[in-house]
Amino acid sequence: MACATSEPHGSSLPLLQLQLKIVVAGGFGVGKTTMVATLSEIIPLTTEEILTTASEGVDDLTGVRDKTATTVAMDFGRITFLQPQRHMVLYLFGTPGQERFWFTWEDLTYGAVGAVVLADTRRLEDSFTAVSYFEGKNVPFVVAVNQFDGAYHYEPDEVRQALDLDLHIPLLTCDVRVRDSAKHVLVSLVEHSIALSHRPASEPSHELSL
Repeated sequence: MACATSEPHGSSLPLLQLQLKIVVAGGFGVGKTTMVATLSEIIPLTTEEILTTASEGVDDLTGVRDKTATTVAMDFGRITFLQPQRHMVLYLFGTPGQERFWFTWEDLTYGAVGAVVLADTRRLEDSFTAVSYFEGKNVPFVVAVNQFDGAYHYEPDEVRQALDLDLHIPLLTCDVRVRDSAKHVLVSLVEHSIALSHRPASEPSHELSL
């Protein structure tokens, strides 16, 4: 986490700018690139490549047969939350979903204050790797079930039990194509990360509003 201050125009009070790194992870085809693109206030950086016959037998397309491209390095975007006397800038790093690119997760996670684990109920088992990874790294994370058209709806308790999530880990539903829905996931993650940081009572709250 980085912090910078500047003098806002017409004010003698310093403007606090928090710069936070957020990771968006999950299985293959779960919506990571879409989430970063939906949220980013800049043109997002993507490293998608067209799926070819060379990936047959390597990438499991069960449940995502219509997918034609895949992230091979990362996605990157930025979103700023503006509040009086404080700006919070979130830098979003989307991870590749396929096992052959998992080696990039170490660098992408370095310095992150938290992670969003996207889940797809059609391929819920693909979320296990990301959940285990962030648990092992002691990185705060939330699980967001991306609501795909036509996918069966499971109750939150069913998903929590299936993923063996501890009760303190936030579990949400979202549609990553909808900006307000995706923003709500980020807000929940930042608040969860702050709650786990055991900040002193005298430290100002960084609660976000949509």
